This record gives sequence, C-alpha cells and structure tokens, in this order.
Amino acid sequence: MSYRMIPKVKELKLIAIYLYISDIYNSELMYSCLRFSNNSVPEFTDPEVMTIYLYVMNVEQRFKIKQIYGYASDHLRSWFPLLPSYEAFIMRLNRLGEAFKLLSTNLIDSNVPSDCIKDQSLLDSMPVITCSGKREGKVAREITDKGFCSTKGIYYHGLKLHALAYNHPHHLPFPEQFQLTPASENDLNLFKQAWGGIENRTFFGDKIYHDTQYFQDKEIANNSLILTPVKGIKDQAENIKQRDKAANDLFSTAVSKVRQPIESLFNWLIEKTDIQRASKVRSTKGLMVYVFGRLAAAYIYLIFNS
Repeated sequence: MSYRMIPKVKELKLIAIYLYISDIYNSELMYSCLRFSNNSVPEFTDPEVMTIYLYVMNVEQRFKIKQIYGYASDHLRSWFPLLPSYEAFIMRLNRLGEAFKLLSTNLIDSNVPSDCIKDQSLLDSMPVITCSGKREGKVAREITDKGFCSTKGIYYHGLKLHALAYNHPHHLPFPEQFQLTPASENDLNLFKQAWGGIENRTFFGDKIYHDTQYFQDKEIANNSLILTPVKGIKDQAENIKQRDKAANDLFSTAVSKVRQPIESLFNWLIEKTDIQRASKVRSTKGLMVYVFGRLAAAYIYLIFNS
C-alpha cells in the first residue's frame, strides 16, 4: 500500500515537534505515565502518540481523534510505521492526560514573553461543554457538573477553564496559569483558593470578582489590588446613583478596556483547538487529554510559528 506524502515544510515541523516532545518526555513527562507491566516499554512510544496528536491538531487543524488518526494513517505511516489500530491509539492517548498537563505547563512557563507586564494580571473563565444543560450529564461526573455561562446565556454540563494571564499590551495576554473546575464553581471562589496569596499584583476582572472587603484585606496583607467594573449597590438612592454615574462609567470602561483582551485569548484558543466543544469525549481520562492536549497544541503553535 502506498501512502500520501506531506510537503517538506510540514516534514520539518513534524521533526521539530517530535524532537521537542521527546526531549521533555525523557527529562520530565515519562515519570507521569510509568508502566509496571510486561509492556512497560511499548514499541510505539508515548512521544510518538503525543507528536501525532499535537502535530495533526496544530498543522492540519483536525480536532477529532478519528480525524487525527485518519490523517496519521494516510500521511504519516512512513514516519510512524508501528502506528497501532485506532482502538489501541485511543487507549494509549487516554493514558497521557497527566503528561499533557505537565507539557502544557512547561510550554507556558518556558515561553513567557519578556515584554509582559508581570505585576498586572487579567482574570476570566470559559466553559468546556460536554453536553447542553437540557440533557443529563453522563461524562466524567466526578469532575463535571451543570453550570451557567453568562456570556453565552446558556446552561451546560462540563468544566470551567479559568485563566490568570499577564497583561501583554498590543498582544494576546500570556497565561501565567490555567485552572479547571466543575462548571458550577464561582470564579471568585476559585481565585481565593488558587491565586489569593499572590503578592504585589494588580488584577483586572469582571463584576464576578467584586468583593470589597476581601480585596481590602488583600491590599493590606499582600499589596495586591483588584479592579473590576463598578457594581451597583442594592437599594442605593437614585440621586446618589446619578451623581456618581459619570465617574463610575468612566472607571468601568477603563477597567474593561484593560481586561477585554483575555476574551480574545479564549477566542484564539477556540479557533486554534476547538477546546470549548467536548461533546464527543466519553471518559474522565479522555476529558483530561482533551483539555490539556489542546492547551499544549495551542502553545506548541505559538513556539513553532513565532
């Protein structure tokens, strides 16, 4: 059987991604997926699985596992002659959720642009949808639940991807950290648990992060400040509302202008990886590969297209 070849420029990118993955795998990732069995060193290696997944998603913009495998089978056999069956490929891929998580963290930590403003951080979250809110969620129930996305105005089952990102003027914000929670988790609660101890920082968020007393305490304890659009005060007298309206609107507009690029970051992630639509995922392990594999694919894209 003959197989279709890929152009030279794509071959070079495939080689570069494989070498990059192999180097990180041998120094770090391998410890997250050790095998204690007779097949502890499979002929078709984990770096090969990861390279195929990331390369096809990154270069060919094919996001479904069946599409990724089909492309590899048709075009990459000469590079990966031991490519297993489709079922075996999925099984191997689903073992690598922790490896993809570590890889995405490594990619982000190692490639922070030098012109980021590291004492200014933008906050936001986006849904990762396993099914609509009208249905009963059956996938990865131990880590997913039902939540509401105010931006889209929909209820959904799935996860929420939270981002803490450095302000990067005239560019997309660059993530300092991503966090995953069930869909129902409040953004402010996640901030308090994961990022509440950060010192000497100004955070920009939307109204969900508004908690005057909490952040007054943080300003004193950590020298950290959060700026959000002005939130209306319940039962406030109308004359006071009108008196302060111009100043509040001006302040809210200024905060929103700084914070808005993080929405562009999420839109970019969706465009490059289709990360938001996880309706084809069928297991908890598969969902972890889905999210962290796509984050890794997005930042591999930045590295090899910069």
